[in-house]
Amino acid sequence: MSAAELGLAASVFLASAVECVEALTIVLAVGVSRSWSSALAGVAGALALLAAVVIGFGAGLGSLPIDTVRLVVGVLLLVFGLQWLRKAVLREAGLKAMRDESSAYEAELAAAAEAARQAGGWDLYSFAVAFKGVLIEGLEVALIVVTLGASRHDIGLAAAAAGVAAVSVVLVGVAVRHPLSRVPENTMKFAVGVMLSSFGVFWGAEGLGVDWPGGEAMLVAIVLVVLACSLTIVRRLRASVPVPQS
Repeated sequence: MSAAELGLAASVFLASAVECVEALTIVLAVGVSRSWSSALAGVAGALALLAAVVIGFGAGLGSLPIDTVRLVVGVLLLVFGLQWLRKAVLREAGLKAMRDESSAYEAELAAAAEAARQAGGWDLYSFAVAFKGVLIEGLEVALIVVTLGASRHDIGLAAAAAGVAAVSVVLVGVAVRHPLSRVPENTMKFAVGVMLSSFGVFWGAEGLGVDWPGGEAMLVAIVLVVLACSLTIVRRLRASVPVPQS
């Protein structure tokens, strides 16, 4: 497996793991407090829709010329990567609150308890909340799977990495029956943002006709440059934050 393929798999795995932690928090809350069968039905429906997105979007990209694919993929990855990186940088600099899965879990439990209950075994609230949570958290990952996979003509590898991440998070979550609040989520998002932005620069430039010296080995240099720039921004933002007066 080449360095680019390892980077692809790692990026998809981390992105999927982060989103799966957030989706699991929602599903656990409605499953524990209301109806597991309805919540799992919502999860299944969302996963089916996400699979259709991957297949349909992947087929569309696969029909395009390779340079067009690289350009489209590069632009999309830059959009996703810079979005993840911006939020992670702001959190690391103390300008945006860190996400607290325990608090999110308690909030979902409270909302589930307040929602009206229906007679019978089917719970529309549990189905709808689980469906929406998994769909929203998974949609971005599905697009990342397609774009990264299409760039290497190996959507299977990207999908496998996402599947491994999902299974890993679910197994741990089911074992502890509690949101994974100790997962270093922002560190993972920071890493994903760096990786996706780097892939976006690499493939976007190739789509425009750039011939990188050293080929895929240049990805390592791009990753290091993006990482260094991001850490520099974090340090400067931290320095600009006023210190509270005691």
